[in-house]
Amino acid sequence: MARISQHLSTIALLLELSIIHICSAQQVYVFTTGISPRPHCSASYDKAPATPTYRFSQFSFTQTETYRYATSIPPPRTTKTYARPYRKLKTLIPPLQTTTWGNWNPNDTAATDTADPYGQAAWSSLWEWAAPANYTTTGIYSTTVTPTPIPSSELVLPPKDYFGPTDCYKFPKDFIFGVAGSACQIEGAIAREGKGPNQMDVWSEPGEPNNYVTNENYYLYKQDIERLASLGVKYYSFTIPWSRILPFAFPGTPVNSAAINHYNDLIDFVLSKGMTPTVTMIHFDTPLQFYGTNITSRQWRNGVMGVGSGAYGNPLFEDSFVHYGKILLTHFSDRVPIWFTFNEPMLFCDTGASVNNVIKSHARVVHFYKEVIKGTGKIGIRLHDPFSVPLNPQNQTHIAAAHHINSFHLDTFWNPLVLGIDYPESFKMAITDYVPLTPKDLAYLKGTCDFLSIQPYTASVASPPPGGIESCAKNSSSEYFPFCVKLQSTNIFGWNFGYRSYSRVYTTPEYLRTYLNYLWNTFRKPVFITEFGFPVFGEADKEVREDMLYDSPRSNYYLSFMTEVLKAIWEDGVNVMGALAWSFADNWEFGDYDARFGLQVVDRETQERYYKKSFFDLVGFVRDRHPNYEES
Repeated sequence: MARISQHLSTIALLLELSIIHICSAQQVYVFTTGISPRPHCSASYDKAPATPTYRFSQFSFTQTETYRYATSIPPPRTTKTYARPYRKLKTLIPPLQTTTWGNWNPNDTAATDTADPYGQAAWSSLWEWAAPANYTTTGIYSTTVTPTPIPSSELVLPPKDYFGPTDCYKFPKDFIFGVAGSACQIEGAIAREGKGPNQMDVWSEPGEPNNYVTNENYYLYKQDIERLASLGVKYYSFTIPWSRILPFAFPGTPVNSAAINHYNDLIDFVLSKGMTPTVTMIHFDTPLQFYGTNITSRQWRNGVMGVGSGAYGNPLFEDSFVHYGKILLTHFSDRVPIWFTFNEPMLFCDTGASVNNVIKSHARVVHFYKEVIKGTGKIGIRLHDPFSVPLNPQNQTHIAAAHHINSFHLDTFWNPLVLGIDYPESFKMAITDYVPLTPKDLAYLKGTCDFLSIQPYTASVASPPPGGIESCAKNSSSEYFPFCVKLQSTNIFGWNFGYRSYSRVYTTPEYLRTYLNYLWNTFRKPVFITEFGFPVFGEADKEVREDMLYDSPRSNYYLSFMTEVLKAIWEDGVNVMGALAWSFADNWEFGDYDARFGLQVVDRETQERYYKKSFFDLVGFVRDRHPNYEES
């Protein structure tokens, strides 16, 4: 282990020297005195005498207020395709049996087709086995709601904050901008129209808010899309639940035709509004069948590398996920140009086998898309990493700690999937049951990400743990295991390194620019920000809706992050291909509704949505700087 530690230190030092050389946005503490510079002021202004001339004038109310309306996305003029339609692709996968199921209620014994292993009775038994706590079907809707136009009164832009961006840059013509959401957090209707149970449906403990109804997006998706298009959003990123497509999860089991019809309709409606869809295949919502029979123990909430187990290490997982991915790609890839296999897989990896199954199932799906379907879109995997910077950038052990945890989060997946090289030592020294990758594996895995998908909500500050990284990696009972780095949110002077929101998210735009530089220059692929957002502190405690809507801290977060994206593009030469804001509406955040990341308020009693100020500010920022936005 001593040789490994020495090797790690050498790599960390070389990486640090390399990053300092290539990244103009590198973090450095520089002591300064005197007045703060104001680069937007002319040189002569600072030299002018501080002697004003006072005078009287006739007073009148001459203040004026400019107003404008949000501009809707125009209907599409042409329809672009990215693969052949399903009728021409279905021969590329084994024949699929399709069927429909109804709805489930506790103690429902109406089904009599007990001899059918995949009939209504068998489907209902899945929910009886899952036994979601305090299950209720209470909701307003039971069928798809016909959308209505958004009144112009809702589309008037709010007053701008006094201080705002001062940049003079434009986004590249092909820059992607949109919003994101995930099915388990917005759809509701969890035991409706044939959907089977998944991990998120039984995530909440008794007494905790659950996802049974949430935003009822399963029925309100057209109205939600109408609202996005009316405000000027061009990309809509959503997830498709595996358990809704394949309620019995495994290859050879029937496909839910109601689910196929639903997402066909959703995709077509997105396109009809002039928007572009992107799809994620799994967002923490693993079908419960992969957990075996002990699901009620909640042991799967205790993760090693993240917050729980996604059952990715199940021996049946890889083949099953690939089968599910092939169903999605053959049915929808003609109209969907961007695909993501996994969302933040490390948060639900608990063994070396789970990481192995994630990267190999991802690569198999990509090879199927590229080589069999011959899709012309893009595909990748969405990673989570609160990018770590050294607590003291002049301290080599702090620099090594930052490199260590960043490599654990990122290199574990992108070393094999992007570069075709082995797992990093930071991963292997702690996760000793990792599955070794052969040269044949690495050749197959290499280049199976078209971009680097990251979700940089905030940054973190890293330093070594007590006793050092190597000692921690040998001790699985250490509070710092397995990442073996001490993380904090304060700088060396004791200040929080950014404005704090709910749920430990800090406004850290300068570190975002550093992160973008790190990614681009390390892995040399375009960077795609596929989630970023800000839950304003105390927003759930506000009693007046207008106070929730006027969310200047969130506006500041988004505009500062997007400003740093522009700087990274134009000043550092980083290829940032796009950004998707999380989330387009307040939703269920894995056990509560208090962490409100949404760009819209959702009234939980009526399901009405209301645009927040930050939504107008963010869309306006992009529209003013994007050559593809045309005023109607």
